[in-house]
Amino acid sequence: MTNYQRLTIVDIAKLAGVSKTTASMVLNGRAAQYRIAASTVARVQQVAAEHHFQPSASARSLRSRRSGTLGLVVPELSNLAHALLAQSLEALCRDAGFQLFVVCSNDQTDTEIKAVEQLLARQVDGLMLVPCSNNAKLYTKWSKRLPLVLVDRRVIDSPLPFVVSNATEQVFTLIAQTLAQGVTEIAYFGGQMDLSPSVDRLAGFQRAWQERGLTAKPQLIFHRDYHQQSGYAMMAECFTQLGRYPEAVFAASISLLEGVLAFMNEHDQFKTAPQYLLSFDDHRLLDCMPRPINTVVQDSAQLAAQSLARIIALLAGEAIESAWVPAHINWRDSYC
Repeated sequence: MTNYQRLTIVDIAKLAGVSKTTASMVLNGRAAQYRIAASTVARVQQVAAEHHFQPSASARSLRSRRSGTLGLVVPELSNLAHALLAQSLEALCRDAGFQLFVVCSNDQTDTEIKAVEQLLARQVDGLMLVPCSNNAKLYTKWSKRLPLVLVDRRVIDSPLPFVVSNATEQVFTLIAQTLAQGVTEIAYFGGQMDLSPSVDRLAGFQRAWQERGLTAKPQLIFHRDYHQQSGYAMMAECFTQLGRYPEAVFAASISLLEGVLAFMNEHDQFKTAPQYLLSFDDHRLLDCMPRPINTVVQDSAQLAAQSLARIIALLAGEAIESAWVPAHINWRDSYC
């Protein structure tokens, strides 16, 4: 039992002195179609406004066979890049007449499956997903049930549609400019090796070395996952291995950079930190750091807009293509 009272269309009809059918037509925007008197329309709308009544979305979805909702699955909202994506998408979905449900997978396949199943049970009209694996069969199965677009990550060698930042080129530029300063030692801290962001970002890192006729030191390339604690652990492992900091550090995500900076602050408050600190993803607080940090900046607004546009196109039965969204570099160090 509950003490809360929920008004129904029947209650509004009684208060307005009209039939349930008339109240329903008015509140669902069909008064003109059925030539309902303006005075009746005004009376029903006034009663509904006084009681803060909204027509049932569930009933509307039964009539239209659309729920007016979309789903977004991200690994974690503590990751700034995914939080910005969710924020941009929520506003765009609202403007487009959709409600967005956001759930987290914690970068675990089992959790991701449960999250998607919950969204499917809610009858979402489409799904945008940051995949936590390369399980093409799983995502293809879901794509046969509803419109699906992969965001921020793609499934390698799969035709599944995606909207992803063009990471390789900007990482290449970032590392190439750093090597041009005479740097010969850059530690690379990345996430899961089989995920597309790891593949793309490492490819740009390696190409920068190759085009200068150099080879990155394999012992300075570390992979774990994209959680903050992994950035801390990889920085600690690298420092122990060298007995000092490397000349430069590249963190393949802002969450990993957070762990790197936590280690440096704990170790000696950045007194001996490397001159060259580099990262994929950006945050305004990096402007306040004691060392300049050059970063690749993703366009979260475009990632969101192009993802939603493709979901809407799929709902309309249109064919879509994948998209690479340009990123740019925030140069904080004067050498660039």
